[in-house]
Amino acid sequence: MTDPSVPRSPGAAALARIGHPSPGTDPADASPHAFPDGGTWRTEIPSVEGPEALAAVLEESARLDVPIHRISQGSGVWMLTDAEITEMVESCAERDIELCLFTGPRGTWDTGAATRTDSGGAGLRARGHDAFAGCVEDAVRATGLGVTCLLVADEGVLWTLHRMRAAGVLPAGTTFKVSALIGPVNPASYSVFERLGADSLNVPSDLTLAHVTEIRRVSRAPMDLYVEAPDDLGGYVRMYEAAELIRRGAPLYLKFGLSKSPGIYPYGAQLREIALAGARERVRRGRLVLDLLARLGADGGMSPLGARDPGELRRFPVPEGD
Repeated sequence: MTDPSVPRSPGAAALARIGHPSPGTDPADASPHAFPDGGTWRTEIPSVEGPEALAAVLEESARLDVPIHRISQGSGVWMLTDAEITEMVESCAERDIELCLFTGPRGTWDTGAATRTDSGGAGLRARGHDAFAGCVEDAVRATGLGVTCLLVADEGVLWTLHRMRAAGVLPAGTTFKVSALIGPVNPASYSVFERLGADSLNVPSDLTLAHVTEIRRVSRAPMDLYVEAPDDLGGYVRMYEAAELIRRGAPLYLKFGLSKSPGIYPYGAQLREIALAGARERVRRGRLVLDLLARLGADGGMSPLGARDPGELRRFPVPEGD
């Protein structure tokens, strides 16, 4: 772990020279939590849709010296062949990076008409038994090929996979990450997702700093947040808030997304050039955030590379016989 540092506020010294005050920080707003390794933040590159995009990310991260703790994919396990999954697992294992693949069918791609309405219907959730069972099938297949982290976008799927993990149907070391598109927006719902089995929760990127502090008063479960969000999640760019997000949201995964970029889910070869260019640019965006943290003296406290343990979390009891 890198040593924690005391950050400065952006522009504070220059503003002080002309007598313009900068607001102070309240120590009471700081998260009291950290990862088990003592770190307060980790990094994630999202939307890495296959082996070729992964190779581009790894090459660019080496060139720009961007440390990566986790790689995530959004199209789903079912959109990859066994050979592609195995190649991604092996490439990440060689570099001690966690690989997280999305589970199964989801409402936005099936026949549900409500997802095409202004309300969005049930969104990404698994509609009916078949979609739900498809997510379970994806989880079993992916973990059988060596994947250790699964992205989930349905509460019932999450609870079911957690029960399967507790029963030994899935490996005990499997971790579950809640998708941003069903991410909790208040402390009570965040706590419920933790108890359903979530090991990492992607909150919507428009939560305020105060909202982040409220969540940390009730839960220590790792939080994922797009420092830059894709357009379908709002397109927010919060680079200058990264230090404060870490201070309030630890333990926190900084996700380097990409605004003003076309959606690529479900990914296929017709989107190859967009996906590869986006993969490289997400790493570059990560470099910009890391440079900014360094300039502000807020780059300390990063977890060691290879760290993936979420720590001890609270769970609903799993009924015997489940």
